[in-house]
Amino acid sequence: MNSHLNNQSSGPSGTHQRRIYTVSELTFKIKDLLEESFPFVWINGEISNFRVPASGHYYFTLKDEAAQISAVMFRNQNRTLIFDLEDGMSITGIGRISVYEPRGTYQIIFEHLEPKGTGAIQLAFEQLKTRLFEEGLFDETHKSPLPFLPKKISIITSPTGAVVHDILKIINRRFSNLQIEIMPVKVQGDGAEHEIVSAIEMLNLRSNSDLAILARGGGSLEDFHAFNAENVARAIYASNIPIISAVGHETDFCIADFVADLRAPTPSAAAELAVPLKQDLLNRVSELSTHLTMRFVRNLEYFRNRVQEMSNRLVHPSRKIGDLRLKTDDLMTRLVNTFNNTLVQKHEGVKWRVERLYANNPLVRTKNLKDKLDLKCDNLFNCMRIFINKKRFLLREAMAGLHALSPKATLSRGYSITRTIPDAAVVRDPQKVSIGQDLEVTVAKGSLICRVKGK
Repeated sequence: MNSHLNNQSSGPSGTHQRRIYTVSELTFKIKDLLEESFPFVWINGEISNFRVPASGHYYFTLKDEAAQISAVMFRNQNRTLIFDLEDGMSITGIGRISVYEPRGTYQIIFEHLEPKGTGAIQLAFEQLKTRLFEEGLFDETHKSPLPFLPKKISIITSPTGAVVHDILKIINRRFSNLQIEIMPVKVQGDGAEHEIVSAIEMLNLRSNSDLAILARGGGSLEDFHAFNAENVARAIYASNIPIISAVGHETDFCIADFVADLRAPTPSAAAELAVPLKQDLLNRVSELSTHLTMRFVRNLEYFRNRVQEMSNRLVHPSRKIGDLRLKTDDLMTRLVNTFNNTLVQKHEGVKWRVERLYANNPLVRTKNLKDKLDLKCDNLFNCMRIFINKKRFLLREAMAGLHALSPKATLSRGYSITRTIPDAAVVRDPQKVSIGQDLEVTVAKGSLICRVKGK
């Protein structure tokens, strides 16, 4: 190692000559040194900065309390992992040290990884369980009810194990002559999960079974790998045929148990849950038959009594017809009376409207108005006549009064009026006239010209 790093040597003159590397040469030598010194190493640490680009390779940083190293796991290797990597996970793995020359950084390329502490299979089980639960594959709303009495049951299991014989024995004991189909599959080992998925898909494609039992005996978590596979869980979830999961013993649980429509603690329990006891059904049928016979007899007696009661209440047809005739005549009479009354009311209404119409006839109204006008004219003329006569009477009284006060009336009684000529002054005093003065003396029927002779 020192020979690689000591790049100084002595020349002929005793002076030191320097060996100068390029960056690429030095990086290559470091790469070669590391890869030769650490071809494969086991290492553990905590994952951080985990990322998966479009290439599908896993890139992350592996660190502990004091240092960190870049790590990569190529797609061909990471596809064999049965669990998912995530930040904060502690892992143990084997890989080789390499230098990424463009950046001059070293990294470890992993060939195998397993979780530290918890086993890989248990971790994969928990991760898949959590993911499928979040997707809703375990929801009770998606589970189908089991048929009460299936006509055909398909058993998906190994044909050579004791499980299939236990199931057949119990089903035959509980309900003999039931149609049962065995679909042989591998329950562990390579290809087991694909055979189980194919069997479930075939059942749904044919769609001639009423119920399916997915079963195997007990074992370790590794033995249950096929029943913890994601494709098996999704095949069970997509099945239109109800499926009972009967894997292992009562304390064993797998992903198929949570997705199936019903989980049985054991394969034998699955057989008991799949079919009822035929003897129980026969006893129930006998009870129902007895109960039905009793109810039938009771109903028959009830209806017989009912018929008898109705027969006693039944009226002879001739009497019924007579009653109906009387009722018909009564209804006819009431109908005629009602019709006549309605006709009279309508006639009275028409008559009243005709009278109203005649009363509002323009000719009749004109004649009535003319009569009223003539009456008012006569009343006016009478009033005028009475008024004129009254005024004439008052005029006569006034004229009589005036006549009584008239000078002519006084003259008619022998008096006269003397006036001077020519100024026509009334003579009241003889001293106002002279001897020989002409005077006009007015009497009742004329006047006289006189001359004063003496006083």
